[in-house]
Amino acid sequence: MPPKDKSAPEASSSQEITGQSALPISRIKKIIQLDDDIVQCSSNATFVIAMATELFIQYLTEQGHNVVKSERKPRKLIQYKDLATAVSRIDNLEFLSDVIPKTTTYKQFKEKRAKEATRDAAPEKGQRTLNGSLPPTVEEKADTEDEQDGLQSEVPRGSRPPTVTMMVDRTVEASGGDQDVEMTDQ
Repeated sequence: MPPKDKSAPEASSSQEITGQSALPISRIKKIIQLDDDIVQCSSNATFVIAMATELFIQYLTEQGHNVVKSERKPRKLIQYKDLATAVSRIDNLEFLSDVIPKTTTYKQFKEKRAKEATRDAAPEKGQRTLNGSLPPTVEEKADTEDEQDGLQSEVPRGSRPPTVTMMVDRTVEASGGDQDVEMTDQ
């Protein structure tokens, strides 16, 4: 048998195959037992699951490392944001988007929440108020509130009566020619 050339790359790229998992097999067995659908799992199957988990962790960290290397100033440590970026960019890791979501700043969160609130508060197309007119748009409401604030600046904010707008879902034709308004709860 010829001596092995030490400069030749190994089959598993700098990882020696020992037949042992780096993850504790007993913990993996406990995790498997938590699944009600699995009655028994052989030790060989547990070992294969452990090895597949190791390979998956290695792949995920490599992808996170690639994100770090692609930055303008590469760092030595992989951070959560690197893994979240890898999950959002790589199709194979898309299933982890709920587990490893991208982080947002508090300012971005507040802006998103404000947009959702204005979208939810906007009247649906065709909705009318009790007097039959169309409700004001978001811009008109902002202008009106600014005018009211300027006119009532001496009055403390807590003593002002609340502004209430009621929306009509639909109108019902009455037989006498009058239009009755029907309110529904949603």
